[in-house]
Amino acid sequence: MDNLNRCPANYMPLSPIIFLKRAGNVYREHTSVVYGSVRYTWAETLERCIRLASAISSLNISSGDVVAVVAPNIPAMYELQFGVPMAGAVLCCLNIRHDARTMSVLLRHSKAKVIFVDFQFLEVAHEVLNLFSQHKNAKMPILVLIPELNSRQNFQNTDPAYLTYESLLSNADKNFETRWPDDEWDSIALNYTSGTTSSPKGVVFSHRGAYLNSLACVLLCEMASMPVYLWTVPMFHCNGWSFAWAIAAQGGTNVCLRNVTASAIFDAIVEHKVTHLSGAPTVLNIIANAQPHEIKPVTHSVQMVTGGAPPPAAMLYTMTKLGFHMVHSYGLTETYGPSSVCAWKPQWDSLPQEQQAKLKARQGVPHLGLWGIDVKNPETMESVYADGKTIGEVMIKGNTVMKGYFNDVAATEAAFDGGWFRTGDLGVMHPDGYIELKDRSKDIIISGGENVSTIEVESILYDHPEILEAAVVGRPDEFWGETPCAFVKLKEPKQVTAESIIAFCRARLPHFMAPKTVIFQDLPRSSTGKVQKVELKQKAKALGSITKPQSKL
Repeated sequence: MDNLNRCPANYMPLSPIIFLKRAGNVYREHTSVVYGSVRYTWAETLERCIRLASAISSLNISSGDVVAVVAPNIPAMYELQFGVPMAGAVLCCLNIRHDARTMSVLLRHSKAKVIFVDFQFLEVAHEVLNLFSQHKNAKMPILVLIPELNSRQNFQNTDPAYLTYESLLSNADKNFETRWPDDEWDSIALNYTSGTTSSPKGVVFSHRGAYLNSLACVLLCEMASMPVYLWTVPMFHCNGWSFAWAIAAQGGTNVCLRNVTASAIFDAIVEHKVTHLSGAPTVLNIIANAQPHEIKPVTHSVQMVTGGAPPPAAMLYTMTKLGFHMVHSYGLTETYGPSSVCAWKPQWDSLPQEQQAKLKARQGVPHLGLWGIDVKNPETMESVYADGKTIGEVMIKGNTVMKGYFNDVAATEAAFDGGWFRTGDLGVMHPDGYIELKDRSKDIIISGGENVSTIEVESILYDHPEILEAAVVGRPDEFWGETPCAFVKLKEPKQVTAESIIAFCRARLPHFMAPKTVIFQDLPRSSTGKVQKVELKQKAKALGSITKPQSKL
């Protein structure tokens, strides 16, 4: 048997393009995209993506070239997920929350030859290109404007000097021959992680990884054919956590939202009978804390995948009460989005709701597209004891892990040192093989020689009925080394004191884990919506030590 050719003559590389081609045939008359009054069928979406690939090719884009896009969750953004790779190019979705300076750095680093820009971000794009042009030998990318879609054939008036998205499509070849990858290891996307602009980390996805992770997302959601998916996770985050491709695999309907608000979410769920959506805990927070006039009864099954940051158990409990079936997944940009799922066990059904929420907050087990996830000692690479207590670094291995960092061999080698992808997340392995995050390695607090998980403390803070958001960092201390310092935003201005919050935590945590300091303020967030703990650490450091060496609490 070993003498058989590994790649027989009929071999074709795996690629998410397959999903679109199939959807355009099997689900051709089914609605593929909804955006306000605009609706497309899968047959129309397939033709538009073919035309888009043709148009991109006409701009002198060769296989392997990078095409960038700055756009929210609109139909064009969805079509670019397929049209760019169908032209043989690599898609680079830039975060719309970045400022012009950051975008300029990433655009230059990516070597993008074309940039598609939604009309809402045109002013920022001009500033980006102005900064870009100031660099020696800078090759300016071609700018393509995406006007707002008011109706199927009525577009916002635009300056005729601009090359526009719809004009490109209307003049393109609907019979263009798709440029399939020569190898499924070829690159399909370039996604930048949040980090410093001085050292951008561009994560490179392969066609194979994208294909496998998309199918894994379908499976972890137990998604039937023709789902209705509401776009509340940005498509610029890991290509919508791979769901941009996954929905095509199932012939689903993509309900696009330009702006994510509580009222828009509930309205869309009711109007379109949404079956699935995804979002980080920030989106959960929007839903869980919606005003009474924004909430509409959820009378049908709606499944929501959450990840991106560990969700507090209290928030999962609230979402369940609102009628959402929550699925907790874990992953990173480097793993195409979701890489694990807290697979539900039937025996957990009989537990109290609060206990179920705590179990669901675990990061769980590898999804079916991944070889494995483990918690290891980062020095010895030995697996830690599966006792739910011993902390190690979460490491991942499999086909749905990135190819590497774009033009950064050193960072790639460091990330895969030891043969596993090192996430930088600290966690434990439970006896049943489920992992649970405890912290980022850079965020763990060591107080009096004891490890304090900021995630665990934050989860308790979210149990407080008056707290909307919370983040915990270490405050330097001359006696203990560090003590937990909580930054808290209340739901409403009320007479809640720092002392009462500390007492609330001490009643629920070992005393060394309870915050010694509570500061009331809005939490600073990055362009990706993550809490800026570096800024909070600086503020905590400026407070100085609570205790002196001769004193003890």
